[in-house]
Amino acid sequence: MISKGCEQCAKGGKMVLFVYGYCDQRDCFYCPLGENRKNVTDVYANERQVEDDADVLEEAHRMDALGTSITGGEPQEALERTCHYLELLKEEFGEDHHTHLYTGITGGRENMRKLSEAGLDEIRFHPPYELWGDMHGTEWEEILYIAREEGLTPAFEIPGIRAEEEFLEFLDEGAADFCNVNEFEMSDGNYRRMQEEGYELKEGHMSAVDGSREEILEVMGDHERVYFCTSVFKDAAQHRRRLKRAARNVRREFDDVTDDGTLVYGKTYADPQQFVELGVPEEFYTVKSDHVEVAWWLLEEMIEEGDLEDGEIVEQYPTYDGQVVERTPLA
Repeated sequence: MISKGCEQCAKGGKMVLFVYGYCDQRDCFYCPLGENRKNVTDVYANERQVEDDADVLEEAHRMDALGTSITGGEPQEALERTCHYLELLKEEFGEDHHTHLYTGITGGRENMRKLSEAGLDEIRFHPPYELWGDMHGTEWEEILYIAREEGLTPAFEIPGIRAEEEFLEFLDEGAADFCNVNEFEMSDGNYRRMQEEGYELKEGHMSAVDGSREEILEVMGDHERVYFCTSVFKDAAQHRRRLKRAARNVRREFDDVTDDGTLVYGKTYADPQQFVELGVPEEFYTVKSDHVEVAWWLLEEMIEEGDLEDGEIVEQYPTYDGQVVERTPLA
């Protein structure tokens, strides 16, 4: 059975809250963080840089978030900030707003207690790669039981570098609830380091690394509590579904929502009075300070019939900054 956090993520219902860009695990060659996120103290809610608490809540409402995933850097290294946002989200959305956190350190009992009291539901540990296969009897085994004792759901979330049976042992022993294996990827942030380690892109893929997937699926894939998350699913399905949730929330009566989760409408600098004189229903357009936004199909029809001279079809993301994807002139 898939975890609640993964289920919400698959629906595009998880807001990603990046709380802190620093991490004491400085030598992970596979770290995917880009330069704008690495070693910074900035906070981001999805792609939005956060200036205050209202930004976090607005972004969650914008996408009708079912829950929040907290990431970094290392969220436990900014524990007070992390707990603040957990409390903020639970207070705003209630206990059903599911929260999970990614961490590369154990943290200890006090951290687990503080996170649990602040409202964290699920904690996903990523042990350092050099320790894989040798974690029994260490703090990494102990923290799984401590986290559960403090009311958290303990789990593993690891990059798909190679298969490792020890993770299966932890599952069978009841120490961890599940293990997520993310398909090994190359990004702008790690591409050079990954190449230096001898990794190459899989043929025909934008980010997936060649060679590890088959072994992982053969060794770990049959376990009922191991979930293999492909790069295609993360990049295409999850991100697109999150955009669609936001688009449905913010769309106006005349906006079209595409299969990619973008919004499409028409834009013209015509005199707004022309829309009144032509009897265009108010729900089909809105007047801005220096232009009019209108149903794209109606604008196209009005230009074809000579009622207006020109305009354009605009496609944009349903994000707070309304980043434009494409403009198509009409004349």
